[in-house]
Amino acid sequence: MTDPSAVTVPRCVNHPDRETYIRCQRCGRYICPDCMHQASVGFHCPKCVAEGAASTPRARTSYGGAVVVGRSGLVTKAIIAVNVVVFLLIHLTGGVTSPLLYRTELVAKSFLFQGSVYSGVEDGAYWRLITSTFVHVDTFHLLFNMFAIWIFGPALETLLGRWRYLALYLTCALAGSVSVYVLTRPEVATIGASGAVFGLLGAALVISYQRKLDITWLIVMLGFNLVYGFIRPDISWQGHVGGLVAGLALGVAIAYAPRPRRGLVQGAAYAAVLLACVVLTVARTVTLTG
Repeated sequence: MTDPSAVTVPRCVNHPDRETYIRCQRCGRYICPDCMHQASVGFHCPKCVAEGAASTPRARTSYGGAVVVGRSGLVTKAIIAVNVVVFLLIHLTGGVTSPLLYRTELVAKSFLFQGSVYSGVEDGAYWRLITSTFVHVDTFHLLFNMFAIWIFGPALETLLGRWRYLALYLTCALAGSVSVYVLTRPEVATIGASGAVFGLLGAALVISYQRKLDITWLIVMLGFNLVYGFIRPDISWQGHVGGLVAGLALGVAIAYAPRPRRGLVQGAAYAAVLLACVVLTVARTVTLTG
């Protein structure tokens, strides 16, 4: 007869202190109830589930981005949150006299304020080309830009995927700032997310046209805001135009890139816009410092 003491009781591969008689249908290892993952037949262990997920191609949107499951509009919400936090910090540290404002706004020439020297873009403060796009002082200005981002952002984020959408936003924001740097008098300071907003609008216009959607309201909105920007002397039309041009160009690359070479074409378009921004920035700096 078999000695009962010689029989080995199977135990969970991840929890040796637990007895179990259930095996993973994929690898055959014993697993306890806490390690069981329901499969089409039987159960799988955590390791096999992870290996299966890693080998399964991730679903992609029609424009190449990874399909977002849950927490839609996460990047859009983060962008809005950053703008609001910067707005609050500026007002908590002095408002229009805040040192944070003078370190982040877009201005070409260095300047002296309250005994401190603040470097302009021409003196190497290139971070201003991006930081200024997250800066607002006027409440209405902030609310208008954030509302526009909320209108266009979530839909574009879903269509493009988070990373492509974030790249679109930041690239258009940079393009708007470079346009301001090149076309505006060097002593004029500029702030706001308007360049990025116009970039999102431009991309949305192209993508909506490619999807055969009604774009009448987009054209009307675009036309009104462009004209309004030219009429109001305190609005930077240069940033609007720069962001819009970048958004239209990237929108074409995103919407019409051939599927087999989609990533390559889109990546080349982003690289081309960024290269143009670098070339224009260097050229303007040479002009101002030469």
